[in-house]
Amino acid sequence: MPELPEVAGLTAFLGRNLLDAELTKIQITSFAVLKTADPPYSALEGRKITGVERFGKFVSLDADGIHFVFHLAKAGWLRYTEQPSQAQLKMGGSNIAARLAFTKNDGETHVGVDLTEAGTKKSLAIYVVRSPFDVPGIATLGPDPLSPEFTAETLAGILSGNSHQIKGLLRSQSVMAGIGNAYSDEILHAARISPFAIAKSLDMETTQVLYESIEKVLGAAVAAAVGKASSELKDTKRTTMRVHGRAGEPCPVCGTTIREVSFADTALQYCPGCQTNGKILADRRTSRFLK
Repeated sequence: MPELPEVAGLTAFLGRNLLDAELTKIQITSFAVLKTADPPYSALEGRKITGVERFGKFVSLDADGIHFVFHLAKAGWLRYTEQPSQAQLKMGGSNIAARLAFTKNDGETHVGVDLTEAGTKKSLAIYVVRSPFDVPGIATLGPDPLSPEFTAETLAGILSGNSHQIKGLLRSQSVMAGIGNAYSDEILHAARISPFAIAKSLDMETTQVLYESIEKVLGAAVAAAVGKASSELKDTKRTTMRVHGRAGEPCPVCGTTIREVSFADTALQYCPGCQTNGKILADRRTSRFLK
């Protein structure tokens, strides 16, 4: 799933390539992905892109006051081309959920954007709204962890009195915007905290370390993503991961074998040597909290 750094990279890429371009045609190939009806998506056609902005994992294209907002969900991605096809797409005929055609301000350069989604479970979402905050998922977002307003004190306030495991809390979009499964693994590894640690049990020193790890891990990942083309962002993410997706490999910090805990539809990875005093978290339902 694209998370804050990749979405930041996409936002910067689209800003560089679409600002002041006219959205000349939009095709929605699955109405299940379109979550709004007013204004109609056809109202976007003929408008210029005046801004591109990120909200957590959402991207908003401001088409002169009407916003095309999308969330790529677990298996979605964005494909950009400077040789757009003029073919009419069939409803449900491919993995393309939406196709947008643009003409740049020279009047001659045409580019295209496809929103694609792999697999059979379709979760990609598109909204056409007058304000990004009309999107329910944006309206309920927690603070952005890379915003100036997000401080160590902000994090301490979030953790205080919260009985949830820290792994799940970091992933909760209403608590902090933009962190998902991969970067929560990376942040907790950097902070040397068990994914099963209870949020309110973290003392101030550990909270400060966690805050610094959030800033360092996300900051470095955003720096690596911004400036990349959309086609390069997935590989960039994979190469920066130290524990996520690397079960069975040696930890780059201590050499301990990286372990995995599987759930119904996802999994987490962690280093026992760095995070759990050498203990193995065999099962989420039976493992006890480890300092």
